[in-house]
Formats: sequence, C-alpha cells, structure tokens
Amino acid sequence: MKPYEFAYGPRLIAGSGSVSRLGALLPPGRCLFVTDAQLIGLGLADPALAALDEAGIEAVIFDSVEADPSQATVLGAVAAGEGCASVVGFGGGSPMDVAKLAAYLLGSGDSLDSIWGVGIAKGPRLPLVLVPTTAGTGSEATPISVITVGEGVKLAVNSPPLYADFALLDADLTLGLPRHVSAATGIDAMVHAIEAYTSAHKKNPVSDSLAREALRLLSANLIRVCEHPDDCDARGAMLLGAHLAGVAFANAPVAAVHALAYPIGGLFHVPHGLSNALMLTHVLGHNMPAAMADYAELGLLLDPSLAGVGRQAQAQGFVEQVASLCRAAGVPLRLSEVGIGAGDLDRLASEAMKQQRLLINNPCEVTEADARRLYESAL
Repeated sequence: MKPYEFAYGPRLIAGSGSVSRLGALLPPGRCLFVTDAQLIGLGLADPALAALDEAGIEAVIFDSVEADPSQATVLGAVAAGEGCASVVGFGGGSPMDVAKLAAYLLGSGDSLDSIWGVGIAKGPRLPLVLVPTTAGTGSEATPISVITVGEGVKLAVNSPPLYADFALLDADLTLGLPRHVSAATGIDAMVHAIEAYTSAHKKNPVSDSLAREALRLLSANLIRVCEHPDDCDARGAMLLGAHLAGVAFANAPVAAVHALAYPIGGLFHVPHGLSNALMLTHVLGHNMPAAMADYAELGLLLDPSLAGVGRQAQAQGFVEQVASLCRAAGVPLRLSEVGIGAGDLDRLASEAMKQQRLLINNPCEVTEADARRLYESAL
C-alpha cells in the first residue's frame, strides 16, 4: 500500500438542536461571533446567541462578512475581536473562513500577509467553533480559508492550526433555505467529493471512502431539499455529506473545477457554488482520459444499472448523471446566464492560471488555452 497521512479535523457534534450546546464548548470570556448581516436579520443566529448568553458568554457580533470576503473584512473581524477569549463562525463558507483566520490571527499575533500558502501558519489560535447554515462549502471541516485579495484574485491559507475545535451540524438551521441556495451549495459539496476522489495529490483510501459516502448522500438528497425545503432528514443528510466532502478534500485537495470557478466568482460576483456548477461538466469532460477509471467507479455509485456496460460507458454515465442533477436542481448552466460574454474569456483564462495550487491537483494538465476552451464551451 502506498504510504499516506490523514487528518480528521474538528470534533463533530450533529443533530437537531445541537446549536444549543454552543456555550458549553467555549471558555469563559467574550466571544467573537462572526456571521453576516442577513443571518442576523433573519433571526437565524438567535438560538446560537441565546446559547452563549445562557452560558454567561458575551457575544461580540461581527456581521460584516460578505460573499467572497476580502482581506479588509478579515482585518475588521480581528479588530472587533481584540480581547475575546474565543471565536464562533456562523453561516456559510464566508463567515467560517473569516472566523478561522480571525481566531488564528488573534491567537498568534501573526500578520495575514505572512501566512498565505500551505503549512506556513504554525502559531496558536483562540478556541474556535464553526456552525454551518448551508450544506455546501464544508469549511467547518477544513484548515483552509480562501480570501479575495485585489480584483478577482483569491489567496488561501491552508494549515492545521485553522482546524476548528468543534463543528456543529444542526439541520434546523438549514430548514427553509431558498431553492437556489440549496442547489448551488449542494452542487458545491458534490464538486468537493468528486475532486477529492480524483485528486492527483494525496488521494488515499480514507479520503476515497469519505468522498464516496459524501457523494452518495448528496446526490440522493439534493433534489429532495430543493423541492421539500423543510425535510429535516434530507437537510441532515446534506449537512453530513457536505461535511464528509470537506474532510475528504482537506486531505485530497480540489483541482481544476475550483481553479476555473474562482475567477467567475471573483470578477463577476457569482456565488461560489454556482461558479462550480457552471464549469463542472466541462472540466469532467476534459479530465475524462486521465480520470476514466475513477469516474466509472463514481458512475456505478450513482447508477448501479451501469454495472452491465464497459468502463468508458460507466464514466460517461457518471458525467451525464451529474449533468442531470444540475439541470434538475435548476441552477444556471451557461456563463451567458450570469452576465459573462465572449469578450471576457481571455481574462478568465488568464486569471485561472493564477490558481496553480489547485491546478496541480488536477488529473491532467490544464493550460491557459485549455481553460479558454472550457470557458467557451460553458458560454
């Protein structure tokens, strides 16, 4: 067996109402509560804030996190958290990514510009609990934080100190999410599972097992939560699937779908999950010669009736199954639907090439010409 290492990440607490345990997981003292204004306005954070209050913990609310959070937002959270003893990240991937960095920067005293990259952040951080309110990013499971720096450029910190102490999966917090949010975040989680399973670096039997189970849960429940937003069991399955996909890709990193999605989000402010959905099947097609065996295995997972056909047909069946799920979920599948035109393709391709940390994980090479062709096929 080829040697490998695997990190499981935070301690997991899951179940309906589990957010009520939040206060018991944190030390005494003020807590920096990182979220966004919409979640505060909807009252979705009320149970978490009540749990902190019941435990005698004062919440310092930082609710200025935007989609694709900026470096300025991270620094604003750090400033707000001066003197706090702990940090909670509550929301989608953006608040959780900001919370991870705030906890680290407050605990270590390091500067943000000194820790970009893989394995550079090595200092201490404040106690950290992450609470996802969408089933998508898996950020609560990973030591990765992605931040927008400059126009459309995303940089990441990827280092073990960013792992949270606890991840709380409470399906009640995701009930009633709008269809477009459920669809885009669910597809995002599926991409995590797929890219972990085919990653050219650090793919291993444990990440494979988690990615397969994640994809099984997500594919079986995606349309259910879109059509029945208050189905708590389906919501719970999606949360678990997204979490398992997060654990998988924290160990076997994502690749070209994400690399090509980042410029779409950064330049055109398209939500990350939707950006992934727009490029998913096109990148799968590009990868087919190198990833056919893996895609065939995933094809059988999604459609056991493919057992009677050859490997190439199984792999193609997988791509068709993924495309069918995306269509049924109702997400836009053409770049033109989100305001991107032919005149934007050169810039998108050039920006995608800056994501070498992701492109090196792809099963096969993606050149700038390849990237432009893939964007054109998605137009």
